[in-house]
Amino acid sequence: MGELANCPRCHAVFMKGTAAICQTCVKKEEQDFQTVYGFLRKKSNRTASVNEMEAKTGVPEKQIRAFVKQKRLHPSQFPSLDYGCEKCGAPIQEGRICGACTEEFGQNLKQLERNQQFADRIKEQEKPKAKTYYSSEYDSFE
Repeated sequence: MGELANCPRCHAVFMKGTAAICQTCVKKEEQDFQTVYGFLRKKSNRTASVNEMEAKTGVPEKQIRAFVKQKRLHPSQFPSLDYGCEKCGAPIQEGRICGACTEEFGQNLKQLERNQQFADRIKEQEKPKAKTYYSSEYDSFE
């Protein structure tokens, strides 16, 4: 059994189950999807930009991009569809982050690895010095 929650879209109270939104909003979302998909099924509309789709279908741009991100619409079939990179917001057609951000993450990981290796070398160099200890037993020379 689901838990009681407020719909993030219409703020109605509903039983949260498999969907994160209420049934009314699920139906509205499905209706919007069918509207956009019906628009794109016409060969002349397949190259339409997201802004053109929004203007001609009345479905918000954010919702159209959500359909692409949810993989309900495939950019390989509709080349002008895209959504934003999760890090910088640049338009992408697949994955979660763009190539530039992927490269940046890779460079940051390499730098982190070099820093860790440097810290390990310093620790190894300091090890022989750390083995020196003093005992009170040998402190007096009587």
